[in-house]
Amino acid sequence: MTGGLRTIGWALAIGLTAAPALAVGPDTSPLDTHPSYVNAVDLIRRGDYAAAIRSLAIVRAEHPDSADVYNWLGFAHRKLKDYPTAKIFYDRALAIDPAHLGANEYLGEWYVETGDLARARERLARLVALCGDCEEKRDLEVAIARAP
Repeated sequence: MTGGLRTIGWALAIGLTAAPALAVGPDTSPLDTHPSYVNAVDLIRRGDYAAAIRSLAIVRAEHPDSADVYNWLGFAHRKLKDYPTAKIFYDRALAIDPAHLGANEYLGEWYVETGDLARARERLARLVALCGDCEEKRDLEVAIARAP
């Protein structure tokens, strides 16, 4: 082998491969240019969860298979303490994209808030498998550590 081929052969021999693409987290989305989506995320960041839900309904009608939309719907409902509805949306987000970092983190936080620390830890393990030591994993660790 010569030059680049030798390097590629050596990398393959020791098990180096390209890193897998990471799942879209709660802070980036293919919908980041959609006006109603951008508005909804801004409303969530300001704590206006009811208004965010209305804005996300518009996006959901146009993008019914977006894990990002369902993730944020779950988040907004959880913040409003509507735990049954939040769970439905998190489950839908993860049915669409099981590797969605935000939905895995927020479902874990849902489990913490509803008193199921065993399942919260399962979500934490899932995040470790998906992203190692990413922000979502660290945030869920903190939530679990603060649980009563």
